[in-house]
Amino acid sequence: MGLDTPTKKPHDRLSEMLNHDMAGVNALIRERMASKHAPRIPEVTAHLVEAGGKRLRPMLTLASARLCGYDGPFHVHLAATVEFIHTATLLHDDVVDESSQRRGRPTANLLWDNKSSVLVGDYLFARAFQLMVEPGDLRVLDILSSAAATIAEGEVLQLTAAQNLKTTEEIYLQVVRGKTAALFSAATEVGGVIAGVDEDLVQALYTYGDALGIAFQIADDLLDYQGDANATGKNVGDDFRERKLTLPVIKAIAAADDTERAFWKRTIEKGDQRDGDLEQALALLNRHGALENTRDDALEWAETAKVAMRAMPTSEMRDVLVDLADFVVARLY
Repeated sequence: MGLDTPTKKPHDRLSEMLNHDMAGVNALIRERMASKHAPRIPEVTAHLVEAGGKRLRPMLTLASARLCGYDGPFHVHLAATVEFIHTATLLHDDVVDESSQRRGRPTANLLWDNKSSVLVGDYLFARAFQLMVEPGDLRVLDILSSAAATIAEGEVLQLTAAQNLKTTEEIYLQVVRGKTAALFSAATEVGGVIAGVDEDLVQALYTYGDALGIAFQIADDLLDYQGDANATGKNVGDDFRERKLTLPVIKAIAAADDTERAFWKRTIEKGDQRDGDLEQALALLNRHGALENTRDDALEWAETAKVAMRAMPTSEMRDVLVDLADFVVARLY
């Protein structure tokens, strides 16, 4: 399914199917982001929460629970938990990355300050933990709290790996699991746990979320080098200019000769970038097939997600989730 396909995109179809549940999630988010004593908290949170975005992560929790036949109230709490964790990490990420824009709008740290962003992020993490306790399921608490720890661990790992030419594909995968896949897999897994389905189905949901998150991030990293800026909202080569060691560059470095390695050391490790360096980087990526191999990796992870989802009972919801796995890599065709 291509981006220009006239049929509705999977996340839009998912949104329609989960419209009632998402209304409950949004109401709960508004209720729990309130603060009687610190009005800056809802101000900062509302700026980010109401900025748009697909709300894919909470929808994955709702979809997984519904897919497993859950008819109780707590999937809404868990979906709100997932969104609070995600929002908290975005607030912290923008401070760490010194970002000035997110989703086309000024970041909270730019509109307010770094202290407000960090502290409001902390508040949202605390609210997330309050929400995840309410279903009274220790396994749910374990899954979501572990995901929060993995996210933080991944961010710290990225600090040390981002400009280190010794970074391997294995380390890259650890970073990706931290920054993206951990919350995807937790979002899907808790849907099955709260529904009380058999362990093989819970594992299938975990595998789906993990593989979907990895495919999503690899595709995003690849599009930085060959995407359409109008479609992606990023300029080609932004990751290169920001000296980020993403999968295409890691693959090119692994195949590099001494001269090429010296180029990567100067541009990525030392940050000494000159006119024509992006073009040279693209030439090296193409020379070693790094872009094509990265695309193959993304497609393979998407296939893993689809296979995992096929273990679930047949339904329209399952079909949409399978289509979603195709959609995250459709940008690469």
